[in-house]
Amino acid sequence: MAQVTKSTMIGELLQIDANIAPVLLNIGMHCLGCPSSQMETIEEAAMVHGIEPDVLVNEINQFLEKDLA
Repeated sequence: MAQVTKSTMIGELLQIDANIAPVLLNIGMHCLGCPSSQMETIEEAAMVHGIEPDVLVNEINQFLEKDLA
């Protein structure tokens, strides 16, 4: 089962499960295609978008648990 942490890169996350893109887009992360965002950690991306990193990591892991099951 795939699990991510705050230090997981956005690019790596999208490789784990591209279906996560709509979840990120819905919370305002519209820069997923930007080359620089690929090298940003989940924590960095969350902070830039005013989201608590731990909450986002939990939400992503819950999504991955269901989507990759």
